Amino acid sequence: MILVIGGQGAGKRDYLRALGYADGQIADGVLDARPVLYGLEKLVFDDPAGSGALFEPLCGKEVVCCREVGSGIIPLEKDDRDAREATGRLCVRLAQRADRVVRIVAGIPAVLKG
Repeated sequence: MILVIGGQGAGKRDYLRALGYADGQIADGVLDARPVLYGLEKLVFDDPAGSGALFEPLCGKEVVCCREVGSGIIPLEKDDRDAREATGRLCVRLAQRADRVVRIVAGIPAVLKG
Protein backbone atom coordinates (compact mmCIF):
# COMPACT_ATOMS: atom_id res chain seq x y z
CA MET A 1 0.00 0.00 0.00
CA ILE A 2 1.11 3.55 -0.73
CA LEU A 3 0.18 6.33 1.69
CA VAL A 4 0.03 9.76 0.10
CA ILE A 5 -0.25 12.83 2.32
CA GLY A 6 -0.23 16.54 1.60
CA GLY A 7 -2.00 19.82 2.11
CA GLN A 8 -5.15 21.10 0.43
CA GLY A 9 -4.43 21.77 -3.24
CA ALA A 10 -0.89 20.33 -3.03
CA GLY A 11 -1.30 18.08 -6.07
CA LYS A 12 -2.26 14.76 -4.50
CA ARG A 13 -4.87 13.86 -7.13
CA ASP A 14 -2.47 14.73 -9.96
CA TYR A 15 0.10 12.44 -8.34
CA LEU A 16 -2.44 9.60 -8.27
CA ARG A 17 -3.09 10.14 -11.97
CA ALA A 18 0.67 10.13 -12.61
CA LEU A 19 0.78 6.71 -10.92
CA GLY A 20 -1.65 5.54 -13.62
CA TYR A 21 -4.97 5.67 -11.78
CA ALA A 22 -7.98 6.96 -13.69
CA ASP A 23 -10.59 9.08 -11.93
CA GLY A 24 -12.99 6.12 -11.94
CA GLN A 25 -10.53 4.13 -9.81
CA ILE A 26 -10.37 6.79 -7.11
CA ALA A 27 -12.99 6.68 -4.34
CA ASP A 28 -13.53 10.16 -2.95
CA GLY A 29 -14.11 9.89 0.80
CA VAL A 30 -15.88 6.52 0.68
CA LEU A 31 -14.60 3.06 1.46
CA ASP A 32 -15.58 0.83 -1.45
CA ALA A 33 -14.01 -1.69 -3.86
CA ARG A 34 -11.98 0.87 -5.83
CA PRO A 35 -8.19 0.51 -5.40
CA VAL A 36 -7.58 4.11 -4.32
CA LEU A 37 -9.11 6.01 -1.41
CA TYR A 38 -8.81 9.78 -1.69
CA GLY A 39 -9.87 11.81 1.33
CA LEU A 40 -9.15 9.56 4.29
CA GLU A 41 -9.73 12.54 6.57
CA LYS A 42 -13.39 12.69 5.43
CA LEU A 43 -14.00 9.15 6.66
CA VAL A 44 -12.35 9.84 10.00
CA PHE A 45 -14.09 13.17 10.58
CA ASP A 46 -17.45 11.43 10.02
CA ASP A 47 -16.74 9.02 12.91
CA PRO A 48 -13.50 9.70 14.83
CA ALA A 49 -14.28 7.10 17.49
CA GLY A 50 -14.65 4.41 14.83
CA SER A 51 -11.45 5.27 12.96
CA GLY A 52 -9.58 2.28 14.36
CA ALA A 53 -11.90 -0.06 12.48
CA LEU A 54 -10.76 1.52 9.20
CA PHE A 55 -7.16 0.33 9.55
CA GLU A 56 -7.39 -3.21 8.16
CA PRO A 57 -9.71 -2.34 5.23
CA LEU A 58 -7.41 0.56 4.31
CA CYS A 59 -4.37 -1.71 4.35
CA GLY A 60 -6.04 -3.65 1.55
CA LYS A 61 -6.09 -0.59 -0.71
CA GLU A 62 -3.40 0.04 -3.31
CA VAL A 63 -3.23 3.73 -2.38
CA VAL A 64 -4.63 5.75 0.54
CA CYS A 65 -4.53 9.52 0.21
CA CYS A 66 -5.05 11.94 3.11
CA ARG A 67 -5.09 15.71 3.38
CA GLU A 68 -2.73 17.07 6.03
CA VAL A 69 -4.90 18.03 9.00
CA GLY A 70 -2.32 18.25 11.79
CA SER A 71 -0.65 21.50 10.83
CA GLY A 72 -1.97 25.00 11.19
CA ILE A 73 -4.52 26.39 13.57
CA ILE A 74 -5.79 24.09 16.29
CA PRO A 75 -9.58 23.78 15.98
CA LEU A 76 -11.69 25.38 18.72
CA GLU A 77 -14.28 22.60 18.80
CA LYS A 78 -13.38 19.47 20.75
CA ASP A 79 -14.99 17.22 18.14
CA ASP A 80 -12.80 18.75 15.44
CA ARG A 81 -9.68 18.36 17.59
CA ASP A 82 -10.59 14.73 18.29
CA ALA A 83 -11.11 14.05 14.59
CA ARG A 84 -7.81 15.68 13.73
CA GLU A 85 -6.05 13.58 16.36
CA ALA A 86 -7.74 10.37 15.14
CA THR A 87 -6.72 11.14 11.56
CA GLY A 88 -3.11 11.67 12.58
CA ARG A 89 -2.96 8.49 14.65
CA LEU A 90 -4.50 6.45 11.84
CA CYS A 91 -1.98 7.88 9.37
CA VAL A 92 0.86 6.90 11.73
CA ARG A 93 -0.38 3.30 11.75
CA LEU A 94 -0.87 3.29 7.99
CA ALA A 95 2.62 4.73 7.44
CA GLN A 96 4.11 1.95 9.53
CA ARG A 97 2.36 -0.70 7.42
CA ALA A 98 2.79 1.05 4.05
CA ASP A 99 5.35 -0.04 1.48
CA ARG A 100 5.79 3.59 0.50
CA VAL A 101 4.86 6.94 2.05
CA VAL A 102 4.85 10.03 -0.17
CA ARG A 103 4.31 13.62 0.89
CA ILE A 104 3.20 16.02 -1.81
CA VAL A 105 4.35 19.64 -1.45
CA ALA A 106 3.64 22.18 -4.20
CA GLY A 107 3.05 19.33 -6.65
CA ILE A 108 6.39 17.70 -5.86
CA PRO A 109 6.36 14.18 -4.41
CA ALA A 110 8.87 13.57 -1.63
CA VAL A 111 9.28 9.89 -0.75
CA LEU A 112 9.45 9.54 3.02
CA LYS A 113 9.50 5.75 3.03
CA GLY A 114 10.18 3.14 0.38
